[in-house]
Amino acid sequence: MKRHSSYILAAIVLVLLAAACASQRKLSSIRGNSVGAGLRLSREESSLPELSNQTERRRDTLKVQDLDGKEVLIMRAIKDESTGEMVATEVLDAAVVTARFRNVAERRGEVDIEFQVIVSDSLQDRKWQLRFYPRMYVLADTLELDPILITGDEFRRNQVRGYQRYENFLASIAKDSSKFIDTRSLEVFLERNLPQLYRFKEDTSVVTEAQFASAFGVTEQEALQHYTNKMRKRWNAMKVKSKDRMFRRYVKTPIQEGIRLDTVIAGANGDFIYNYLQTIHTRPKLRKVDVVLQGEIRDGLNTKLYDIPPSPPLTFYISSVSAFVDDTERYKLKIIERRAEANTAYRVAFATGKSAIDVKLGDNQNEMQRIRENLRSLMQNEVFDLDSIVVTASCSPEGSYQANEKLAQARSESVTEHFRRYIRHYRDSIERERGFMVDEEGNIVHAEKVPDIPFTARSNAEDWEGLYSLVQADTLLSEKLKEQLEKNSFRKTPPDEREGKLRKQEGYAYIKESLYPLLRTVKFDFFLHRKGMVKDTIHTTVLDTTYMDGVQAIRDHDYELAISLLRPYNDFNTAVAYLSMDYNASARAILEKMERSPMVNYMLAILYSRDGDDQNAVQCYYTACQQDQSYVFRGNLDPEISALIKRYNLNAEPEDDLDSYY
Repeated sequence: MKRHSSYILAAIVLVLLAAACASQRKLSSIRGNSVGAGLRLSREESSLPELSNQTERRRDTLKVQDLDGKEVLIMRAIKDESTGEMVATEVLDAAVVTARFRNVAERRGEVDIEFQVIVSDSLQDRKWQLRFYPRMYVLADTLELDPILITGDEFRRNQVRGYQRYENFLASIAKDSSKFIDTRSLEVFLERNLPQLYRFKEDTSVVTEAQFASAFGVTEQEALQHYTNKMRKRWNAMKVKSKDRMFRRYVKTPIQEGIRLDTVIAGANGDFIYNYLQTIHTRPKLRKVDVVLQGEIRDGLNTKLYDIPPSPPLTFYISSVSAFVDDTERYKLKIIERRAEANTAYRVAFATGKSAIDVKLGDNQNEMQRIRENLRSLMQNEVFDLDSIVVTASCSPEGSYQANEKLAQARSESVTEHFRRYIRHYRDSIERERGFMVDEEGNIVHAEKVPDIPFTARSNAEDWEGLYSLVQADTLLSEKLKEQLEKNSFRKTPPDEREGKLRKQEGYAYIKESLYPLLRTVKFDFFLHRKGMVKDTIHTTVLDTTYMDGVQAIRDHDYELAISLLRPYNDFNTAVAYLSMDYNASARAILEKMERSPMVNYMLAILYSRDGDDQNAVQCYYTACQQDQSYVFRGNLDPEISALIKRYNLNAEPEDDLDSYY
């Protein structure tokens, strides 16, 4: 029996050694031949947009017309290798594309990059994990795509076994502190030395900590601590601290999260193929995207066995109908008025019942400086001349209306006189700076004088409308008060009675303290005219910035913004935006009404192809190519047209004359 067991053990050892040797030989072969994984394009049809009613509307033979109205027959055909003639054929499933590039279409500001990851059986082993890292090169950026893991079944069993061992370790950590107490020794001690206390074991009555201590001279906590196994408690604490270290010890290769694929294979029984799809957002100047794959092989101890070399790049050329955008500047009619007005309000503080300006009062110094700066900018304006200024002072409602009217007028006149003197001083300084001039005959003449600017002083005794606006905008006042102030009866009340009513309202104290000061303002109205303009109005054209912003949005691939800006214009660029967002019916409604230029015909060919209407799609593409030969080559960039070209063998020989393409 012992000899039989020895034979079994030896057989198991030999099997394990043979498996290890097989893996080692495979690894040596991989290293010697620099074996790598591969990237290839997916099946071609997978990148084409779905076409509605495609099967029922597609025909074997189509009739189209050239520019002279002559009928041309186009059929699904291939070239007979023996005779060189084009013969009709059935539609066959496409084989896997072996080229290293593909044209992909942008739709809705996004592009689907689709490729296959090919892992040959020579790279696969049950004891290994293959880790692949696709990289995408977009303009100057390198994007790390989600990794792909191919895990051998033995490798995964070791992973799971490691997690199980770690779970067993966690289960060995005590979570209840009572497990560290030597309860048996504690009971024996109490039974022998403190029988009164031991009787509490069978007593269901509650004994407080204070009663326990007063009866036996020792607290319950002290008794428990004495009989706690400190070594076991320390050992448990050490386990808690070592959880991370033990995880690394038991789990050599954690099961990763956030990856595209982690699949388990039983063995090397053929090539492994994974279809990878990555959607990217397009951006200005993005014309192509390169994809490269590299990776590594790891064993169960997480040791790197081999660096899988980078694959040759796959290149995806991005076609976008945004390239059709019309950059022609668009202008709109604008009516320019000779006269213009500007106004602004300032809070100039006055002493109670006074009209004299005190620059030291409140924030007057800053407010007066603001007024001076505004006046200077208007007098130096290169577009407008300042004709006149109206100054209007306002008071808050307290006091009699008649007194407030006189006070407001006096304050307005005070401010007017102050700034009339300022403008006069400023005008004199400008004339001194200009000095004298020499005319064409050499005579010394005075510089042109700065014209005087007339002021008008007006008053607004009590700014009730301003008060109503402040009350409605205030968040602290009650809605009841706001409704009361909005009533017509209140507004029609004479001002003095109105203020009396207001004093009786709840919230008046707050209004007087916080809102009344905001009504004591000085408003400036500036009246100007355009320099050198005689007529009251001029009609001119200016650049339509809204439209041009919409055009730029197309170039920036922000098609939703482009549609929102261009929708009212309903023109060619609006159709480009619709087409880019797959709003095909809206785009077609615009294009079908337009003159059939080569670009319009080509875009209609895309739209008809999306609808599965091969007849109209081929007709429009055929006409566009006859109108402009550049569309012969453009057709290969757009999947909708590329599908037509392959289906009906259009543009078979690009180097021949145009007539030979059909």
